[in-house]
Amino acid sequence: MKNEETVRHQRQNFFSSFFIHHSSFAVCLALAAITLLVYSPMLWHGFINYDDPDYITGNAHVIGGLTWTNVAWAFTTGDAANWHPLTWISHMTDCQLFGLNPAGHHLTNLLFHIANTLLLFLLLKKLTSAIWRSFFVAALFAWHPLHVESVAWASERKDVLSAFFWMLALLAYAQFAGLSKIQNPKSKAFYILALFLFACGLMSKPMVVTLPFVLLLLDFWPLQRFTIYDLRFTIWRLISEKIPFFALSAAASVVTFLVQKAGGATLAFGVLPLHARIENALLGYVRYLSKIFWPGDLALIYPYPAHFSIAAVVGAAALLVLLTAIFILQTKQFPYLLVGWLWFLGTLVPVIGVVQVGFQSIADRYTYLPSIGIFILAAWSMNDFLNSRANKKKISALAGTAALAGCLAATSIQLKYWRGDVELFWHTIKVTNDNYDAYDCFGRMLENIGKKKEAVEFYKAAISINPNYSRAHVDVAMDLLDLNGDPNEISNHLAAAARLSPGSPVMQYDFGVFLAQHGQPGEAAAHFKAALADKPDFSEAQKQLDLLSSKTNSPARSTR
Repeated sequence: MKNEETVRHQRQNFFSSFFIHHSSFAVCLALAAITLLVYSPMLWHGFINYDDPDYITGNAHVIGGLTWTNVAWAFTTGDAANWHPLTWISHMTDCQLFGLNPAGHHLTNLLFHIANTLLLFLLLKKLTSAIWRSFFVAALFAWHPLHVESVAWASERKDVLSAFFWMLALLAYAQFAGLSKIQNPKSKAFYILALFLFACGLMSKPMVVTLPFVLLLLDFWPLQRFTIYDLRFTIWRLISEKIPFFALSAAASVVTFLVQKAGGATLAFGVLPLHARIENALLGYVRYLSKIFWPGDLALIYPYPAHFSIAAVVGAAALLVLLTAIFILQTKQFPYLLVGWLWFLGTLVPVIGVVQVGFQSIADRYTYLPSIGIFILAAWSMNDFLNSRANKKKISALAGTAALAGCLAATSIQLKYWRGDVELFWHTIKVTNDNYDAYDCFGRMLENIGKKKEAVEFYKAAISINPNYSRAHVDVAMDLLDLNGDPNEISNHLAAAARLSPGSPVMQYDFGVFLAQHGQPGEAAAHFKAALADKPDFSEAQKQLDLLSSKTNSPARSTR
C-alpha cells in the first residue's frame, strides 16, 4: 500500500513538473511570437531626424563599423553627452552587418525587446513560481504602448540593451541568493557574474544605477532574505553584501554627470530653479503613473509647462505620500505592494528631473524598467483580490485578456506614428501644448524635403513660443541665408543664438558659414576653429576651414 502511494506521488510530481516546464515553454513562445507580430511594422520604418543622426546616420565612427579605432573611441568618448561604450559598439555592429539599412537596426532593437520580455518572465517565475502572473507582467512589459519609443526608435538602443543586462544581472543574483542559503560555494560565481552584468548595463545606459536598490527590494520580497521584524540586524548585512554594486553605481553617476556637464546637456537649455525641478518631479511621478494605466496622447517630446500649478503639485505630493503610506501599512500581508511601488519610484530617480538634463519634462522611454514595478503590483494585487471570488479564473482571464488586448491595440496605433518624421513630429505637435522643439523638428523635416520657406514659418513659431530657444534661431537664420533673406534679420538670429549658446560647435560653424558668405573669411575661420576646439572630430568644420585656407568656394551650410 505504501509503495502504491509512493508511485502515485512520483507520477503526480512527474506530471506536475512536465506541465510546468512545457507551460513555460509555451508562454515564452507565445510572448515572442505576439511581440514579433505586433512590432513587425517597424521593420519597414526609416530613421528619424532626432538623435538618429548623432547616434547612427551622421556619426562617422559608428558608420565605420567594428574597428579597433572605433571601439577605442567608444570607450573614451562623451559624444551625445553620455558615456555608454557598449551602446556605441552595438550600433557599430549593426552598421557592420546592415550598413545604413534601417530595417537591420530596428530588428536588433526588437530582438532585444523580445529577449528582455522572456528574461523578465523567467525571472519572476523563478522568484515566485507563479507562471500566469509572471506571464501577465511580461506581456504588459512587451505590449504596453509606453514602450514603443524604446523599441521603435533606433537611437534608444541604450534602453533595450541596458535592460537586457539588467534582467540577466537579476537572474544571476537570484541564483546567487538561492545558493547562498545552502552555503553552496558556487554562489560566489553567480555574485561575480551579477556584478559583471551590472557593469555591462551601466556601460549601455547609466539609468540602471538603481539596480542595487532593486536587489534589496527583491531580498525583502519574494526572496524573503529579511523581514520587517529583523530589519535592524539583517538589512545592514545585505547592504554591505552589495557594496561593490553601490560602488559601481556611484562611479557611473559621477562619470555620467561629468560627461553630461562637459557636453552641455545639463546647461544647454537653462537649468530650472531647484523648486521648479522638484515640482516637476512630483508631477512627473503622477504623469508617469497615469500614462501606465491610461496611455493616451503619447509624444516624443513633452516640454516643461510655462508654470506649475501649486494645487496640482500639492495634490501630486499628497497622492504619492498617501499611496506610500497605504503600501507600508499593508506590507506584512501584501509585501509585493511596497516592493512594486518602491521599484517604480526608485528606478525613476535618475531621470525624474531633479538634476535637469535637456528640456523634456518627462519621456515615455524612461518608463521601460520602472513600469515593471507597477505591473508586478497590479498582477499580484489583482490575484489576491480575486482569491475569494467563486469565478476567480474566469474573471481574471477576462480582465487580463481585456487589458492585454487594449495594450496590443494601442501599441499598434502608436507604432504608426514612428513611420517617419512627418507622422511623428506632427502627432507630437497635436497632442502637446506650446511644444517649441516639436515645431523646430517639423521645420527641419520640411527643410530636408526642400520646403525651406515653409520650414522658416515653423522655426519662427518655435521662437514665438520660446524666444530663448537658440537652435531655432540658428535654423531660421541658415534657411533665410539659403533663401537670400534679409541680412539684418539673419544677423539678429545668429547674434541671439551666439548669446544663448556660446559653446555650441554647430552655432560656431553656422556663424562661420554666414561670415564666409558675406566676405569675412578671417572671422569665419576663427569660428570654424572654435567649433573644432569644442568638437575635434567635426569633419564639416575642418573641411570648410581647409576650403578657406585654399581660397576655394564658400562653405556650405552644416547638415546638422
